[in-house]
Amino acid sequence: MKKIAIQGVKGCFHHAAVSRYFKGCTYELIECSSFRELTISVAKSNVDIGVMAIENSIAGTILTNYSLLSEYNLKIVGEVYMPIQHHLMAYPGQYIEDIKEIYSHPMALLQCELFIHAHPNIKIYEYSDTAAAAKYISICKKKGLAAIASENAANEYGLEIISKNIQTITSNFTRFFIINKCSKKENDFNKASLIFKILHTTGSLSKILSFISNIGINMTKIQSIPIIQRPWEYSFYVDIIFNNIKDYEKMKKRIQKIPCLHKLYIMGEYKNGRIRY
Repeated sequence: MKKIAIQGVKGCFHHAAVSRYFKGCTYELIECSSFRELTISVAKSNVDIGVMAIENSIAGTILTNYSLLSEYNLKIVGEVYMPIQHHLMAYPGQYIEDIKEIYSHPMALLQCELFIHAHPNIKIYEYSDTAAAAKYISICKKKGLAAIASENAANEYGLEIISKNIQTITSNFTRFFIINKCSKKENDFNKASLIFKILHTTGSLSKILSFISNIGINMTKIQSIPIIQRPWEYSFYVDIIFNNIKDYEKMKKRIQKIPCLHKLYIMGEYKNGRIRY
């Protein structure tokens, strides 16, 4: 039985991502209180797999998670996209008029900004995790408290949903990485995540990106991350998708010869997990 680490507790969106990606598999869920604890667990082989949120279609990229992957030299072996639906939930028998306090993760609160703005008399409190907030409400069994979390969290902790789908933007997705200590070479991957370190010269980034494009490989994401202890210098994280692995292998071989490229690091080679809803 595989041990799979997540940030959060049962009922959270990380748990839902595990259920989707490993559907039909038997596994033991390992709850971690932070993303650093998650990455350390994977790096020390205390678990077999980690599942980590990396970006949200509303709130954007979680930059610190890219840094953690690099710091602990972890590999991306897969990805999964999850639709995120936030619900307001409380101890059974209450209505929105009864609620005095709402608890949830800062990201969830940000994604439900309009709903919160429409209820200015309710106090808002940040919590470590959406499902952990639901668990707290369940343990308190106190009226006037509510959490913003998933339907799974409501079911897990015996709460009643007061308001459904309160996220500001209906089409709300989070992308999760499946991470491991080492990557297993697959022959049917069609996506890769790369790190470029380039020389600090005029046009260096443009030359790298143009080279990739001219080979016919599609870039789906580019993200700059500051290099710690080297002010104003950046690494560039790039996701690419390709139909032919030979094009990708050709790109890896030829790009090394570009003078402005200082270093290329392969974070992961895996199947494109994007699903259109």
